[in-house]
Amino acid sequence: MNAIEALDRVGDLKQGGKAAVAAALAQLEVRPEAEASLALLGQAWQLGRAGGGQVLGITGPPGVGKSTLTGALLKAARASGRRVAVLAIDPSSRRSGGALLGDRLRVMSPAGDRDCFVRSMAARSRLGGLADEAFPAITLLRALYDLVLVETVGVGQSETDVADMADTVIFCVQPASGDAVQFMKAGIVEIPHIAVVTKADLGAAAERALADLKAAVGLSPPLDGWSVACIALAAQQTGAAGRLLALADSHLAHLKERDALAAQRASQGRQWLRQAILADYGRQGLEKLGPLPASMGSPFAALAGLRGRLGCGVEPGA
Repeated sequence: MNAIEALDRVGDLKQGGKAAVAAALAQLEVRPEAEASLALLGQAWQLGRAGGGQVLGITGPPGVGKSTLTGALLKAARASGRRVAVLAIDPSSRRSGGALLGDRLRVMSPAGDRDCFVRSMAARSRLGGLADEAFPAITLLRALYDLVLVETVGVGQSETDVADMADTVIFCVQPASGDAVQFMKAGIVEIPHIAVVTKADLGAAAERALADLKAAVGLSPPLDGWSVACIALAAQQTGAAGRLLALADSHLAHLKERDALAAQRASQGRQWLRQAILADYGRQGLEKLGPLPASMGSPFAALAGLRGRLGCGVEPGA
């Protein structure tokens, strides 16, 4: 692939529709360090450093209604004219390692809608609510779509990877779930920008859960000048998803006003790079490399280069 073809690649995918985007994501999973993959990711990274699509991470315990909420957000965003992609991280099949497709069945995109794309990705052995391939996929999708919804596997108190990949984290809890005390523990409650009590139509139980949630997030100081917004909603009620999107838009505007979006995404790139080296080469690999650069181009190209350096003298998995 020559330089001109690389520059046109993201534009080609926008014109190619769902099949082209699906094929590109499959290529990134199968051959992440191929020249074509690195060229595509490099261009997508540059487009999304301070611009590109908004990335919302939707997380919370199993059964809280993340898929229902994701589907409602998808419909509301499409109704407002936004191009939307959904990346649903599913539990993995023990036999094949592939996604069990539970979320993909609950969050469906209209077949004829070229501006709506939904994909499942298997978590495999990865803890943290996401998959190893999630960050490259998010990087590409935010260069192609106005809004990227990332739904994690059900998480507990410490699985906070979504905070390293999303612009805005939405944490979901449900009424009468017995989680009030769990909110108080450090970990999951420290990562959201928006906290949502789902199934608000349950009345008094939802009101108690919202009060507990506000008390819990109030224990942490505002992050970068943003105080966590807490709301209760029933995803299927008219206007509920629109209210949540408006809050997410407010957080994105807050990041841009503080010139923090590019810095946040650059930090996420460095964190992904560090975790990739740690996964392949262990702490010995990180120690050999020394401090990672404070500023860099595409973390994907950087990873390929660093692996070349580590190929001599450090065994993978050390």
